[in-house]
Amino acid sequence: MTFQDLNLNTPLYNALDDLGFTTPTPIQEESFSVVASGKDVVGIAQTGTGKTLAYMLPILRNLKYSRQDNPRVLVLVPTRELVVQVVSEIEKFSKYINNRVLGVYGGTNINTQKQAVAQGQDIIVATPGRLYDLAVSRVLQLKSIQKLVIDEVDVMLDLGFRHQLMNIFDILPQRRQNIMFSATMTKDVDELITDFFTNPTKISIAVSGTPLENIKQERYDVPNFYTKVNLLEYLLHDKEEFSRVLIFVAYKKMADRLFNQLEELFPSESCVIHSNKTQNYRLRSIEQFREGENRLLVATDVMARGLDIEGVSHVINFDTPDYPENYMHRIGRTGRAEKQGHTILMSTDKEKEGLERIEELMQMKIETLEIPESVEVSTELIEEERPQIRERNNPIKRSDADAPGPAFHEKSEKNSKENLGGSYKFKIAAKYKKPKTRGDKNYNRRNKK
Repeated sequence: MTFQDLNLNTPLYNALDDLGFTTPTPIQEESFSVVASGKDVVGIAQTGTGKTLAYMLPILRNLKYSRQDNPRVLVLVPTRELVVQVVSEIEKFSKYINNRVLGVYGGTNINTQKQAVAQGQDIIVATPGRLYDLAVSRVLQLKSIQKLVIDEVDVMLDLGFRHQLMNIFDILPQRRQNIMFSATMTKDVDELITDFFTNPTKISIAVSGTPLENIKQERYDVPNFYTKVNLLEYLLHDKEEFSRVLIFVAYKKMADRLFNQLEELFPSESCVIHSNKTQNYRLRSIEQFREGENRLLVATDVMARGLDIEGVSHVINFDTPDYPENYMHRIGRTGRAEKQGHTILMSTDKEKEGLERIEELMQMKIETLEIPESVEVSTELIEEERPQIRERNNPIKRSDADAPGPAFHEKSEKNSKENLGGSYKFKIAAKYKKPKTRGDKNYNRRNKK
């Protein structure tokens, strides 16, 4: 398929020709008709697959010229760098279209942005915090928003923008099209879709751009965390083969836990990145891994999003992800530029469902290897792996029958008086033949005359 096969208009075709774009990426091809239809859309695709064009082409195709001041399209992104990038791309696509695009973000003078908003805009690209500030100040009116786009939503939620997103949803019109794009699917993203999207169409193009034929995939059935550590130690001792290894884990606490284990086994050879680390720490960790100072990098899904590091010899999935798209995104970090890659997946019994979803998405089985005999199979369990103990027939615990009931006693005469409510003043008036007031001497004096 080429862009000529899509139902675009002449201004968009001219802009695409100027940019030298002829063939849409899979996410652009799949998204066009769905976004253009006005339905809610959830798109899952890797970074760098052209998501901005995927949602902006159909929006620009149907965005009619208007003189109104209030914006009709709102695009939310997590960082100011992305605001600048998205605005730049929209301006390129809109070269021959008469529309107004503005990017707003924190860290700059809000009054300058207020003046720009007041001049009238069609498309606003914003970070959640600054957008909400402008909306609360009443300078930016969101009552005309027809389409809401949330790009890189998993990063947005991981950076703690959930509260701001909830506030923004509250002040947006109920009747609107929701369009969401993400490179990974997480539980937080899933909850957001359930709460605010209406029967969305899901487009998953995670496989595209991941050269499966270049990547050798293997897996182990491993019972628990400490056995995984022992297996990892066995594999990583071969420093020549495992020369630059990216190790993915499910969440931040697990990343720190595994990093501490690796530091004991391979001192000064590992580094870690996740969202609780400072920006400088994360940048330094990535640079040390890229330069070869550290052989091992432990990372969570979201923080490894922008990693484009050459020469990653192995990707090890220490945890099996719940969402198969995350697995595809992980293994795409190796086997880049048509080089051979190698991935290893470790799965416990609890992670078997995730494994089945991954194999279903890839439409292939991952080769299973036996754990080497020299690897100790541990019986020690971490906190998350221990069964939840439910106490039964505990003689120390009171049964419901023995539990003390609510305290009860007769009210004293003082407290059992009738609650007279609003009729009290009428009873007083009947008793004293006139309203009784407190402190109004003039009122009482007038009534005596």
